[in-house]
Amino acid sequence: MPYRHTIRGITYAFESLRDLLARASPPRSGDELAGIAAASAAERVAAQMALADLPLSEFLHEPVIPYEQDEVTRLIMDSHDRGTFVPLGSLTVGEFRDWLLSEEATGDLLAGLARAFTPEMVAAVSKLMRLQDLVQVARKIRVVSRFRTTVGLPGTLCSRLQPNHPTDDPAGIAASILDGLLFGAGDAVIGINPVSDNVATVTTLLRMVDRIRERYRIPTQSCVLAHITTQLKAVERGAPVDLLFQSIGGTEKTNASFGVNLALLDEAYEAGLELRRGTVGKNVMYFETGQGSALSANGHHGVDQQTCEARAYAVARRYQPMLVNTVVGFIGPEYLYDGKQILRAGLEDHFCGKLLGLPMGCDVCYTTHAEANDDDMDALMTMLGVAGVNYIMGVPGADDVMLNYQSTSFHDIAYLRAALELRPAPEFEAWLEREARMELTLQGLLNA
Repeated sequence: MPYRHTIRGITYAFESLRDLLARASPPRSGDELAGIAAASAAERVAAQMALADLPLSEFLHEPVIPYEQDEVTRLIMDSHDRGTFVPLGSLTVGEFRDWLLSEEATGDLLAGLARAFTPEMVAAVSKLMRLQDLVQVARKIRVVSRFRTTVGLPGTLCSRLQPNHPTDDPAGIAASILDGLLFGAGDAVIGINPVSDNVATVTTLLRMVDRIRERYRIPTQSCVLAHITTQLKAVERGAPVDLLFQSIGGTEKTNASFGVNLALLDEAYEAGLELRRGTVGKNVMYFETGQGSALSANGHHGVDQQTCEARAYAVARRYQPMLVNTVVGFIGPEYLYDGKQILRAGLEDHFCGKLLGLPMGCDVCYTTHAEANDDDMDALMTMLGVAGVNYIMGVPGADDVMLNYQSTSFHDIAYLRAALELRPAPEFEAWLEREARMELTLQGLLNA
């Protein structure tokens, strides 16, 4: 159905809910590249005002991608808790925003309503919010996950220790692990992006990290971020797999471009549970997402990139993951042009993921050809810290020499913890205190 709003005698018409959401999105280069962005600031305001007047119930009647064409749409609609949604059904998107910002909408209440919200609802309301609104609401919500450490508790900030190496050299990886541990990084996961996506390499890296973990009794979890099928083959060979990783998107076609579907993710989830390697919990999945992946895969169906991103979170929450993070600036300026767009996207993603019940982290990052720099990343990571982000990345010197992009460093984690009076995961902090006198050396890690 068409949606309209009139400003100063000019009527702006939007032919579908999908079109309305796209035109209401704050500016970003990916939507412009796709030809779905608002043609002017006036049209964007008109779309936002029309969206603010739209009842939330409308999202249940008009899927942005038809139910018959897309398994992610079917997942969203079939898993929606309509009973819990009933008290919210009469709200408009604008009223929903006001309610989220009210004292009535407590963190516990919002956590209990996570299944009442669809991704499109939370994407819509985020388009009406200022940055401080996104921070304020996300800060209310704590989503806690557990494997060997407990991630997401109030007053904590965890980190992924990301010791990538351009040749998968064990000594280089061990040096980065040592550097990170000495800074108190790695309580969310020690996660390696391998250069070579083959079973032998993945198994070698998994065994190396697991030996280090066992030798020094480190309460953390490891992951080698190969394709999910490669990780499943490593499981079959007896590799010590803790968390199973996969990049995911918000449409069936996007996930097909990653070589996955829900059935394959179901298989991986069951395989992870069967290993029973967790000590304090059994959240076994790790997902990464990012605005622009659907457009990059030509799988967006005319849906704006931020709504596609929120739909990816419906896929993630199916598996009660340990970790989810948006790799916010990694895909490039074709999708998020500059620091301002990256900043807003990171806060939107964190807000939407939290509202949908996910343990959200963020890879605060940019590529060197984007109009962004480290000052922009300082602003985003600080605002995410205030918003209660579960974890960020720890990369040596903030410069990933394998993936060739700029992220956050071990020093950045120390800065956020000090500035905001945050602590590591409790199990990891106890280890740091208990083993403070232990001599961690590179040779010791290599000999583990």
